[in-house]
Amino acid sequence: MTARILSTTALCALLSQPAFAQDPYDLGTIIVSGGFSPVEAARYGRSASVLTRADIEERGLTTVQQALRALPGLSVSGQGSNFTQVRIRGAEASHTLILIDGIEAAGGDGTYVLSGLETANIERIEVLRGPQSVFYGSNASAGVINIITKRGGEGTEYGGSIEVGGGTTATAFISQRGERGGLSLSLSHADDHGYDFSGDGGERDATRRNTAILSGDYALTDDVKLGFTFRKSNEEYDYDATSWTPTDAASYIVDDPDLYGERDEMTASVFAEYLMLDGRLSHRLSYDWTRNDQSYDGGPFTKTKSEKLAYLLSYSLSGEAVASADQLVNLIVEDETDSSDSNPLYGRGTTSVAVEYRGSFANGFDVQLGARRDFNDSFDDITTWNAAMSYGFDNGVRLHASAGTGSVNPSYFELYADAFGYTGNPNLMPETNQSFDVGIELPIFGDRGVVDVTYFNERLSDEITDISTGPGTFSFENQVGKSTREGLEVGGQVAATDTLDLRFGYTWLDAKNPDGSVETRRPEHELTLGATLAAFGGRGSISADLRHVAGNYDTQYWGAFETVEMPAFTTVDVAARYALTDEVTLTGRVENLFDVDASESWGYAARPMTAYVGLEARF
Repeated sequence: MTARILSTTALCALLSQPAFAQDPYDLGTIIVSGGFSPVEAARYGRSASVLTRADIEERGLTTVQQALRALPGLSVSGQGSNFTQVRIRGAEASHTLILIDGIEAAGGDGTYVLSGLETANIERIEVLRGPQSVFYGSNASAGVINIITKRGGEGTEYGGSIEVGGGTTATAFISQRGERGGLSLSLSHADDHGYDFSGDGGERDATRRNTAILSGDYALTDDVKLGFTFRKSNEEYDYDATSWTPTDAASYIVDDPDLYGERDEMTASVFAEYLMLDGRLSHRLSYDWTRNDQSYDGGPFTKTKSEKLAYLLSYSLSGEAVASADQLVNLIVEDETDSSDSNPLYGRGTTSVAVEYRGSFANGFDVQLGARRDFNDSFDDITTWNAAMSYGFDNGVRLHASAGTGSVNPSYFELYADAFGYTGNPNLMPETNQSFDVGIELPIFGDRGVVDVTYFNERLSDEITDISTGPGTFSFENQVGKSTREGLEVGGQVAATDTLDLRFGYTWLDAKNPDGSVETRRPEHELTLGATLAAFGGRGSISADLRHVAGNYDTQYWGAFETVEMPAFTTVDVAARYALTDEVTLTGRVENLFDVDASESWGYAARPMTAYVGLEARF
């Protein structure tokens, strides 16, 4: 239970961090990596959450979208099941950086589209809230989501799964790990039969996705380690059209059997790490590469690409090895470029220097400080910073607080547009986010549970918006004034009995534009309640999760184009597991158990009640 409690308030080590921190996780002492190197959960001052593999399996969470909807502080809105945006603390979707194994998931300047991204062979999903640009650069203005895939433990592991129902999903995994390193391969195929996104009962909008991930690392000596990760994913999906003459939500999205899209994704990373001075000094050199290709209705692919070369130096000021240092300094130098063949004459380049200090003191006080300077070749340079603290009392109460700034670069289109009546503005400045939060973590019912309550306040300056320059012509400018966002995040869990675990989350959000109007697709209230019961004589479990959404506004693209509050809704999902043998498990789940009409954006229906049954095998 201790590990589960810690996991609700911690973020584990990112695979982009030093290789010697990538060994199989010790769930009894969860480590987070909200900086350039791992941080112990109890010492971390920023707001973070993680869903473990056990959480994902017990609750029947098969897509990343489902998993993220369960976490406080996140607004997840879907236009069907293959176009999902995530907003952290009321920020724009483009202000959240999504990583897969520590590598940027979106190529170029695009926002990563969460579509059929399945949880198969995912070890855990991590969320850091608040500005993280010091560590991750632009587009981490509101936070970071890192999806960590499975690597395997000591020896040989292999297994797979198959599930049928509203679609078919099949996965396979094999790994071999010895004293000096290991190799792993995971494969997944998902054929989601989907449903009619328009809600009219027409043709189903399906999603078909295949993913392969190959990873490895090897210690040449006790001080030198090499490693790599390669991921390839391709997806075909159906979608519905929008009407040019709608009169209401029902007529806005039109069932269209002929529309489809294709996405190809590739990410790769290689690294080398060298330890010196008995581990008190470490060097890490890494190269990350991302490419995303997108096509609509059989047309040519638009290709976007990002590349990053980074050098990280870590030095222990307190005499221990870097991995266990109480006083640590990290210094990083990065060079990143991105491009898109939709704008072949243009690209963007940034050279960055950043420093981080972390101190842990005997009285339970911990501090993390960081600063970064980005030297941009296409627009103004920018400096970001952050600071965080954590203080733990002897009775288990822990205070945590953080403050900082983040940045978001102008997009290619905003800088260089020359289409659809738009003209770009090469004089745009990066958007900047100023933020602080303060929270308290409280043990409840003795050692049986924990609850964390965090207040946050953010101000976005220089937000980029489109402006009219004449009849039918537009450009972009940095807005005067600030977009304001504040709210409350509550999360926790408790072992109610030896066989029953309860979990809960709540978010209150007030997000406004500079003119005082409400921000769209950011619900004011989101509540999640869940329970997992150990059942079948200890051979399995039954889980249920409730999600209530209220106060969600969206713009109606008909009539007067008003921004109007959408109907509140409550959905329930259930899942069960039963171990047929020590290696084979029978699974079942039902999404939207009570077949509730739910919508997160006008005109788009949510999935109706859908049932699945499957088998998992591990050896």
